[in-house]
Amino acid sequence: MKNLGVQNIKWDNLNRRNFQFSLIFIVFSFLSFSQVKSEADTTKIRIGEQINYKISVEADSADVVVFPEGQTYLPLELVEALKIDTTKKDRKYLLSRIYKLTQFDSGSYSVPRQKIVIGDTSFFTDSLQVDVKTVQVDTTKQKLYDIKPIIEVEKSSTSWWVWLIIILLAIALVAFLLYWFIWRKKPLTEEEEIALLPPYDRAQLALKKLDESQYLIRSEVKEYYSELTFIIRKYLDEKVYDRALESTTSELISRLELLKDGNQLDLSKDSIKNIEAILRRADLVKFAKSAPDTALAEMDKATIAKEIDVVKESLPEPTEEEKLLDQQYKEEQERKKKRRKIILTVIISVFLLVATFVGFGIKYGFGYVKDTIVGHESKVLLEGDWIKSAYGFPPVFIETPRVLKRENIPPPEDTENKVTTTTFVYGGLSDVFSVSVSTTTLKMPKQEAQTKDTEDPTFDLLKISESKIQEFETKGATDITVKREQFITPNAAEGLKTFGTLNIKTVNSDNSVNAEYALFHFSNANVLQQIVLTWPANDTYADDIKQRIINSIELNSNEQEKEN
Repeated sequence: MKNLGVQNIKWDNLNRRNFQFSLIFIVFSFLSFSQVKSEADTTKIRIGEQINYKISVEADSADVVVFPEGQTYLPLELVEALKIDTTKKDRKYLLSRIYKLTQFDSGSYSVPRQKIVIGDTSFFTDSLQVDVKTVQVDTTKQKLYDIKPIIEVEKSSTSWWVWLIIILLAIALVAFLLYWFIWRKKPLTEEEEIALLPPYDRAQLALKKLDESQYLIRSEVKEYYSELTFIIRKYLDEKVYDRALESTTSELISRLELLKDGNQLDLSKDSIKNIEAILRRADLVKFAKSAPDTALAEMDKATIAKEIDVVKESLPEPTEEEKLLDQQYKEEQERKKKRRKIILTVIISVFLLVATFVGFGIKYGFGYVKDTIVGHESKVLLEGDWIKSAYGFPPVFIETPRVLKRENIPPPEDTENKVTTTTFVYGGLSDVFSVSVSTTTLKMPKQEAQTKDTEDPTFDLLKISESKIQEFETKGATDITVKREQFITPNAAEGLKTFGTLNIKTVNSDNSVNAEYALFHFSNANVLQQIVLTWPANDTYADDIKQRIINSIELNSNEQEKEN
């Protein structure tokens, strides 16, 4: 009886434990189900219409939630992913995101399960069946037209005009400053206007200003006689003797007498004596501190004014040759003045250009500034508008500086009916920088497809990599180095990376260019996806282009669709 009782107790404990485990499993299942939900506004659309596929997540505030990104909805195409909408409910956060999906072929399609990561746990939505119906067209009323050919369109830049306006404004500012400070005819100052007057008029104006001065009223006799003698000496310096300003009184008077005796100056002895008397009296005032009275000082000024008139009348009229020489002198002065302005303008312009180059060179690097001014092909590609697109099916998502154009490359004769290949390229091997994306699909009979183990890879990536290297050699590449390693894309697609260096012969030349290459091969069931890059070696811009392209590679193979 005791053993039976013990067995009953053990059996009850076991049932209780199983019940607890079942309850925990049900609770966790319920929580998992309630954390992630998906719904669509419709499951039946016509070709080209869109459905709104909504994923809702309930999570704690501390959890990191990762929604699906990219083309994970194949065979439906993702048109747009709206921003995540977040609302707070008690201590939880409700996050939802709407994905707009479409399809351009009729049929019944299954949207694969989508993976959502909450913290360290992954959750999957339910798959969704979508029916796409054709649009009925009455061809008796609606005319049909041939497909129009592809038209080349020049890609317009969005920011070049901003830099053009800035450059034009800078040039206009410099031109205005040069005009304002150098080329503009500035209004003459009073001193400049006086300097343009003839010597006689300047002397008369100076005497008038001396008469209006306050020297004699303030008993500043020395200043008065200094100004008075400067006026007569300046006039004689310009019209009679070109060293009158620095000559002593005796030297100046001796020179005037010599000119009179040589009949070069028709000046009387009384005029020479009057000038000599005033000059010697001024010397006494300046050096011996003599102090003539005001009346004598005014009389001396009147005498100087009269003698200036006498000197003017005694001077011979200038000959036509002298007038011509004077005109030529003025013209030469104008040419010198203009030449100085041109030289000054050139010096300032060169200085501004050099200063601008040095300033930008210090900030951005002299090589970068030089390449910007001269123009560098790789730099133009790097800084242009890049295009991110999907090529082939299954699609290869890649970002490139230029759109890849489709090329019809016929397959080898022995594989013509066994494979289909689509290729998109920019540039070629002889262009040094090139990008190509190709997708090869192996055609399999239905019986073989049903019996073949599709999990086993159909393509040998190593052999395909070697055949691509041989293709380089047939196109003239030499000195090829080869390295290989595993490559994993940002969305976890695994493939083979082959890379190294090679020499490429440029177009219309026997010269070789050092270059680098990288091959990326991905195989999944009966699909081979290949990406080929070549770029010039020792080119920092090309290195940045290459790295940006490689970082952008993503693909969604059939195997990934199954995992999703």
